[in-house]
Amino acid sequence: MKKLFVSITTVIVLFAALSCCNQKINPGVPSVLKESSPESAGMSSQRLARLDRLIQSSIDSGRTAGAVGFIARDGKIIYYKAFGVSDLDAGIPMKKDNIFRIASQTKAIVSIAAMMLFEEGKFLLDDPVSKFIPEFKNPQVIDKFNPDDTTYTTIPARREITIRDLFTHTSGIDYAGIGSPVMKAIYAKYDIPAAFGTDKMILGDKMRALGKLPLAHQPGERFTYGLNIDLLGYLVEIWSGESLDEYLRKHVFEPLGMNDTYFYLPENKHARLVKVNTEGPDGKVKSLIPQDVINYPLMKGTYFSGGAGLSSTVYDYAVFLQMLLNNGEYNGQRLLSRRTVELITSNQIGDLSLGYDKFGLGFEITTERGQTVLGVSEGSFAWGGYFGTTYWADPEERIVAMIFCQQVPFSHSGEIQGKFKVLVYQALND
Repeated sequence: MKKLFVSITTVIVLFAALSCCNQKINPGVPSVLKESSPESAGMSSQRLARLDRLIQSSIDSGRTAGAVGFIARDGKIIYYKAFGVSDLDAGIPMKKDNIFRIASQTKAIVSIAAMMLFEEGKFLLDDPVSKFIPEFKNPQVIDKFNPDDTTYTTIPARREITIRDLFTHTSGIDYAGIGSPVMKAIYAKYDIPAAFGTDKMILGDKMRALGKLPLAHQPGERFTYGLNIDLLGYLVEIWSGESLDEYLRKHVFEPLGMNDTYFYLPENKHARLVKVNTEGPDGKVKSLIPQDVINYPLMKGTYFSGGAGLSSTVYDYAVFLQMLLNNGEYNGQRLLSRRTVELITSNQIGDLSLGYDKFGLGFEITTERGQTVLGVSEGSFAWGGYFGTTYWADPEERIVAMIFCQQVPFSHSGEIQGKFKVLVYQALND
């Protein structure tokens, strides 16, 4: 009898131990990001110095003017450095807390905001968009287009577009600025904004107008990067009863302490905004003049672009990503459940692909084949921004990393960002 009691006790203890080991959130991860030595996080200081040389050589060779690089592992900030200048003409040194136009990195934040409302029961992923915005009822798909006068004919869509289609860019909605020539012409004709809008536009007005225009293809047929998350941002307004700006401020930025993330910067933070550069025919960086169109963060605007409108710092965005690595919680503030984070970071596009990778609810997801390219772990989630910013979060290695620049066009961005990823993983020391 005594042996039986010992055996049962042993089983209970082992079960409890295994249960602890299977916890999704690493109990050793700090509740907030804190600076620490690379070695304390299983990384090599000596090998991380290669990142310094990579970024500095890009600046010295004239390929970019400045950058901020960041790596955290297990919630420990082990690399956080500024290089070059934030203003090429004035020669102002880049600082770690400079503010960058994060453009399409806005999409992840708005996607998370929408999923917070999903958790409140405001919608289901396969609800039709027309359930909430009647203008999207009975969608049409472009059939024939006359470039001479921009007239077109359409055919009925086989089904309505769903909320899931917006998250995954499979709705058939294109971009007005960087989309196909046909859809750009149609959107321009009806004054659909390219991405950022102007200071006097209203998000709801433009999204309802978008609902009356044809789709580029049948819903669910393929991945087409477009104004989907702008539309999702308008749905956040409908579901919450608040402007997108208000909702993000109250429910995402303030709880996470993201104090430098805005659609339109307050005047006391204008000086921290990095100037956008361009490149000459020789591929060398030069000042972009004029800056008026891309200085939308300095406006007092009313158009809140859920797909591209935010500006932020490297640190603020790292907090946002760390919250996701913590399965929806940061510094005692829970935004999402663990299960919802798993849903967000799982393949949502079936057999469709982005190169080797898949797409979740707002993020590109690294696949088994995709991890063979740069060494980023399978299951990592990532994206970037039009002006030369990129990020990724790696649940397997517990890494948050990013490098931010401000340049368009930026023909060297793929090389610099790709090498940055390689050099992060070569510094692992455990």
